[in-house]
Amino acid sequence: MSDASPTRYIFVTGGVVSSLGKGIAAASIGRLLVERGFDVTIQKFDPYINVDPGTMSPFQHGEVYVTDDGAETDLDLGHYERFIGESLSQSNNVTTGRIYQDIITKERRGDFLGSTVQVIPHVTDQIKAYLRRLAPSHDIVITEIGGTVGDIESLPFLEALRQFRQDVGKENTLFVHLTLIPHLAAAGELKTKPTQHSVRELMETGIQPDILICRTEHPLTDEIRRKIARFCNVDVGHVIESRDVETIYEVPLRYREQHLDDHILDLLSLEAPEPDLSDWIAMVDRIKRPEKGSVRIAVVGKYTALVDAYKSIAEALGHGGIANDVGVEIDWVSSEELEDRGPRFLDGYGGVLIPGGFGVRGTEGMVDAVRFARESGLPFLGICLGLQCAIIEFARNVCGLEESHSHEFNKETTDPVISLMDAQYNVTEMGGTMRLGAYPCRLQEGSHARELYEATEVSERHRHRYEVNNEYRDDLGQNGMRFSGLSPDGGLVEIVELPDHPFFIATQFHPELRSRPMSPHPLFTAFVAAADQRMRQRQDEAPATRQGIDVSEEAVGAAR
Repeated sequence: MSDASPTRYIFVTGGVVSSLGKGIAAASIGRLLVERGFDVTIQKFDPYINVDPGTMSPFQHGEVYVTDDGAETDLDLGHYERFIGESLSQSNNVTTGRIYQDIITKERRGDFLGSTVQVIPHVTDQIKAYLRRLAPSHDIVITEIGGTVGDIESLPFLEALRQFRQDVGKENTLFVHLTLIPHLAAAGELKTKPTQHSVRELMETGIQPDILICRTEHPLTDEIRRKIARFCNVDVGHVIESRDVETIYEVPLRYREQHLDDHILDLLSLEAPEPDLSDWIAMVDRIKRPEKGSVRIAVVGKYTALVDAYKSIAEALGHGGIANDVGVEIDWVSSEELEDRGPRFLDGYGGVLIPGGFGVRGTEGMVDAVRFARESGLPFLGICLGLQCAIIEFARNVCGLEESHSHEFNKETTDPVISLMDAQYNVTEMGGTMRLGAYPCRLQEGSHARELYEATEVSERHRHRYEVNNEYRDDLGQNGMRFSGLSPDGGLVEIVELPDHPFFIATQFHPELRSRPMSPHPLFTAFVAAADQRMRQRQDEAPATRQGIDVSEEAVGAAR
């Protein structure tokens, strides 16, 4: 796009019900526009009053996604990065809490010169400032508004968008509204009334949507499309059908079939070459029809009752499957339940992964899972808390330090193999002791990690508080644990591995946050490959029995 051309803005809103997939819709639009040559970024406006989701329960909010600059953000930013292939920042996720925090800070500083601070203009002006912040370096800024039209929390955002269209010109803005078209089995037909009411409510705020994306379980007939267009005041060609697909990465392809990107460019008076989606199509085809069958992996975690708490883990495992041309079936295993039943059923899986988390609940189950993986040769990947559990297990059962624990879980332990660093003590503000965002990691010569990364130093994202206690590194190393990744100054452990194990790697950082469908993370690629190899070996050894897998299904009620 020409340097003289103004930035275009696309706003994605939702109605009828929540969880319709606004984030995937925004990300898919972004992918199509990237394929047409535009520099695109996506931001999320969340209406909750928390400054960020960092202190929110994973059971309520799902995963906290961390950016390179250390921002704790909504999980939708993970979708944005994976679809458009751009690393985002704190500016890409804005909450009501942060907006009000900024305004109150200015008011206390005297910036408003005695004015009465009000929603209009002060709150709406602050929202518009966040919209403009990303414009200078991008052709198109896509903004998703959290919640649904009609929520009282969303009203300031919608008012700001109404004003913003007036400020920058209608020709430079576009509104996409996502709604639900339910199917009533008793009547045997699709119902458009919820969509009509949703659009009417949006229009009452002064916003007329330009494009409707309709979530539906059944195809939209031409008659239904015309009815929606007539009552919602949009062109019939701008009524886009959005049905469930096998993989979220298929959504851009379904939008392209309906020329959604062409409609967007027409409405924004933009010209661009046709997109080349051949690589994306090939990637989707690999997901849907892997040549090598499938591999089952157990994720042993604390928050498995809500799979969204591990959204990036699930996606990164899938990316590892793409790289190996194998499907990945994930069983979400509660670490608390594993404490009661024991870990032997894990033998039926190709590999076990232990993800991050906070608090003592379920950690003994994780430690048991690590021990089983270490002793049985089961491929193991530990992430954050997974690394800490691996250190605790190794110290207890290999080094003979039976009371080993983390200071997070047991303040009285005589062997705190996981502890706070000296600089972290006496910090009281939540998040103040956290290591957040991208940090460098130097890979040790001759290590498995260095071989997989094919690099001497990498940068990975962190979200944790406790570290490996350096006082125990010699003891752990002398007993066979390799510290294959360290901070550049050598003071912090980033990666550990067991050289004599088929695959045993644990990281203090979160590699899943850097994985993309078109460029899978090397650790996940290698882990899935090792898990696939183990399952094939087990099948060759006992092709007529799958008792381990059967037991696992009974034990954890696996949800795939």
